[in-house]
Amino acid sequence: MTDLLLTHSYFLRFDPKQFKSGTPYAPLAPLFAASLLQQNNYQLKFYDNMFSCRASDIRTYLLNNIPKLFVIYDDGFNYLTKMCLTNMREAAFEMIQIAKDLGCKIAISSSDSTDHSLEYLQKGADFIIVGEGEQTLLELSNFLIRQEGVLENIDGLVWLNNGELVKNKSRNNLKNLDDLPLPAWDLIDLKPYQEMWLQHKGYFSINLVTTRGCPFKCNWCAKPIYGNRYNSRSPQNVIEEILLLYKKFDVKHIWFADDIFGLKPGWVNEFAALVKQHNLDFKFKIQSRVDLLLEDDSIKDLAIAGCDEVWVGAESGSQKVLDNMDKGTKLEQIEEATKLMKINGVKPCFFLQFGYPGEEFQDIQSTIQMVKRLMPYDIGISVSYPLPGTKFYENVKSQLNQKQNWTDSDELLVMFNSTYPAGFYKHLQRLVHYQFRKWKAKEQLESNFNLKHIVLIALRQIQIIQSKFKIRKYAAGQF
Repeated sequence: MTDLLLTHSYFLRFDPKQFKSGTPYAPLAPLFAASLLQQNNYQLKFYDNMFSCRASDIRTYLLNNIPKLFVIYDDGFNYLTKMCLTNMREAAFEMIQIAKDLGCKIAISSSDSTDHSLEYLQKGADFIIVGEGEQTLLELSNFLIRQEGVLENIDGLVWLNNGELVKNKSRNNLKNLDDLPLPAWDLIDLKPYQEMWLQHKGYFSINLVTTRGCPFKCNWCAKPIYGNRYNSRSPQNVIEEILLLYKKFDVKHIWFADDIFGLKPGWVNEFAALVKQHNLDFKFKIQSRVDLLLEDDSIKDLAIAGCDEVWVGAESGSQKVLDNMDKGTKLEQIEEATKLMKINGVKPCFFLQFGYPGEEFQDIQSTIQMVKRLMPYDIGISVSYPLPGTKFYENVKSQLNQKQNWTDSDELLVMFNSTYPAGFYKHLQRLVHYQFRKWKAKEQLESNFNLKHIVLIALRQIQIIQSKFKIRKYAAGQF
């Protein structure tokens, strides 16, 4: 019998927008957990649900590899899992039932199970792992499989005792991330990831993380796993993993999935020096903040290291909205950081957010004008999404009805009392995307006359007109 079987509950096919984009990333967090378990001589299997058609697909694999402990360990580094989509929740519940029928003990580590521990336990899970999960899972495995330790003494565990919810002491985050072994990349087949990337984008991108947590206090940002602490791997440790991946997968592009990349003073400079020392040639994208990018020579160092794209939480072109979000950044910083990135050959990309409480028509217009004026390389648009554990959630909790999570990442439903009806924001998101693509096509047309760009501009203009027509139903003709 296998000691442990690890899986995750993110099914690409259950998220139509992401499936269509064809840019899947491997679930990193369970690979870290698996590596620590392997280091401690556990026999384990990993079942990747990324390309499965149904949650029940795991049944046959479980029958052939019945584990002593079945673990659903979601990738807390990926924003898609932090959104707690109900399609994935239902899939997790189905897998729990399948494993329960086979007599397995079941543990769950995810943002959603952290927020809804009792519901998962009532569905049949035996243990919920709360917070940073590797050490908790190791100690739980020691208790269940090797009969070592005391259940009540395992920090970061939630469970039922005679029907009563028990919450053990919270676990402190690991400070020295270099103490963890590198992720168990040998457990996952990256070929289908590579094939999908090549089909849709023409290149293959792989994901890494260099940090855990985020110390900033944006009041809508949920941090159920790693919290507000910020701990970092050393540049040497990250380079070690990149060299490993170079040998295995011929890596040419990396997404560093950190909430904030290179926050520690001098980290990016040292990382850039090591990239050059090892003659590594790859492009990468990161997430950062405009205020951090303006410190020292951060942007220059990123460019030297091979940074291609930087995604920043611009969020809004209204300072009022940014202040309401407790964002801690200024519009002037967005503009300055964008200009510096362009000067240094780094592509600035904006995350935008509509629908935050108090946002009015003029704030929306300010955001659209900011995008037009600064012309980032790309944009990503969402609407405000309240998740438990945030100040934003507490502020609107009384307005939420039974539906408190999106079904998939493209639902874009405003679930609280916003300035405009819910349908307005989904069409607004489409409109801004169409306008942005039209501006980009015009920009390209100016530098290189091409009939394709003229056709694209005409197509976008038709889409813009259609979107505005739909929006007028909600916005009383303000657009």
